[in-house]
Amino acid sequence: MAPSAPRTRAAAALRMKQIALDNQSRTIRRLRAQLTIERRGLATMKKELEDTQVALEASHKVIAGLTEIGLSMSKKIERMKAKKRKAKESHVVCHQKFQARIQEAKDSMQAQHLIIEARVEENDSLLQTIQGLQEANDAPAPFDDEWEEEPEEQPEEE
Repeated sequence: MAPSAPRTRAAAALRMKQIALDNQSRTIRRLRAQLTIERRGLATMKKELEDTQVALEASHKVIAGLTEIGLSMSKKIERMKAKKRKAKESHVVCHQKFQARIQEAKDSMQAQHLIIEARVEENDSLLQTIQGLQEANDAPAPFDDEWEEEPEEQPEEE
């Protein structure tokens, strides 16, 4: 039995090495499969990152455009506010001018009213003086309160 023992030991050692090599092969295949899966996952992530980058750049462009529109609208709003202020100021000035004209017209009307009252009083005084003179001279009163209306002339028919 002595000669077969080294052979069995050598065969067992070979068998053990074969089993170890088989295990390593399986491990390598498993690791290669995991590596392939990881590479696919990384490729997917890379594609997602590129898509995200494109979307981010598009978002930046949209934000820049909206910011530009916002600034433009702000400028327009400021111009509209300035126009509104000018219009209001113009309205106030116009209102003040009209109020001044109205006051001038009122003052002029009051002055004219006073002048008219003074002339009426003057006319009454003159009338009383004339009547007084006529009574003193026994003359008929030229101004009595009874007015005679003249008959209207009717056109002749042909």
